[in-house]
Amino acid sequence: MTVPADPERGHGILAVDSGGSGLRVAVGTSGAGALAEESSPVPVRTGERGIDPGHLLDRLVPMVRALEERAGVAGATTAVVGAAGLAGLGDELRATLPDAFARAFGVRTTALAADAVTAFSGALGARPGAVAAAGTGLIAIGTDLTGWQRADGWGHLLGDCGGGAWIGRAGLEAALRAHDGRPGGSVRLLARAEERFGPVPGLPGRLYPRPDRAAVLASFAPEVAGCAACDPVASDILRAAARHIAESAAAVCPPDGQPPFALTGGLAGLGAPLLVPLAEEVARLLPHARRVDPEGDPLHGAVRMAADLAEGRLALPVDGVLLSVSRRA
Repeated sequence: MTVPADPERGHGILAVDSGGSGLRVAVGTSGAGALAEESSPVPVRTGERGIDPGHLLDRLVPMVRALEERAGVAGATTAVVGAAGLAGLGDELRATLPDAFARAFGVRTTALAADAVTAFSGALGARPGAVAAAGTGLIAIGTDLTGWQRADGWGHLLGDCGGGAWIGRAGLEAALRAHDGRPGGSVRLLARAEERFGPVPGLPGRLYPRPDRAAVLASFAPEVAGCAACDPVASDILRAAARHIAESAAAVCPPDGQPPFALTGGLAGLGAPLLVPLAEEVARLLPHARRVDPEGDPLHGAVRMAADLAEGRLALPVDGVLLSVSRRA
């Protein structure tokens, strides 16, 4: 079940954004502006062998079938899947998904990309530059179009410095310091923590066993931002987060010319308490870069990549890890 080339509408494309906050899918054609989109708040499972391709496919099939009918597309020849954790947890996905997509949807060309790559594509398209994807986690990615450079993205236990979980954890640490009477505490953050999670002595038991621990930590980041205007501890946490984000961006940004730099992800919603110090840190650490607004989000990036791949003009570096392409006859 495939879509033949159409000089007016182009090739059928399928774009997927799979992350910690759920699954988003778009179906359409490479030459048309309108796409049918659907989303689900349930994330794809990650087990001992990494991202679960069976669970992803089980979730995708009914969504894609409904979208094909809505978009008037009989199938897709090209698919791009952007997935969180692909670089370190995507071996099984890379091994099985292209054949599965060929059987299920008639896809002949499948690209598997780290979510940072689709975030880059959505924000900047196919041009040299750098993007910091700041949501629950934090990863920076840059390219000169000959290869990729990445920094951080090591998860909330080992890194993701400056991301939502990092900010939330720092805010909760300050709350616990205030509870204990130790230096560096914040009574305002302690009050916010107890309003949100209940008495703080029970917080470890409520937090540590949860499989969505990173998301729970990140849920406290807006509370930190909400206290920043009148609480120096909260303000310092966000300044430190801004410094971490800028440091990661500086590590991946092309050194030549005036490359664009964009911040993507939900953390931008924290507003001035984070964005003002971030602008200062970017100016200090990336004086040659141009700060720009992102053009689109990771799903938009996956759509862009699918259209470019279908038309034979994909310019982003294919390295087999952050971005791999498989073709079936």
